[in-house]
Amino acid sequence: MALFTVVEAERELGKLWPVLDQIVEVRADAAELAASLVAGGVPTLLGGLPEWKAAQARLDELMTEVQQTGAELKGLAPLLVDFPAEVDGVPVLLCWLEGDPELGWYHRVDLGFAGRRRLP
Repeated sequence: MALFTVVEAERELGKLWPVLDQIVEVRADAAELAASLVAGGVPTLLGGLPEWKAAQARLDELMTEVQQTGAELKGLAPLLVDFPAEVDGVPVLLCWLEGDPELGWYHRVDLGFAGRRRLP
């Protein structure tokens, strides 16, 4: 597993913004389509079962694109992207959460999101 420096992770996150934006858009479409498919669901102009399956396939493609960078996609709603790194010789994950304006957090690998701290 390759480790990122903070600068490398920030650069990769910048490249990923368009992909992450697409994930948010397709995720919303998939949720709306899924809701319309259940009994008594409200019809949507987005389509039906074929469009829902296409949205799911597109989400899989986009998530794979994120993973191929070496980043780890840990959550879909909200989006949570981690970048393996070290801080002071300790294995950490540089952590970006949907809504964060930048990469500004990290947590120890063994603590997970609950141990999230501001980058020094």
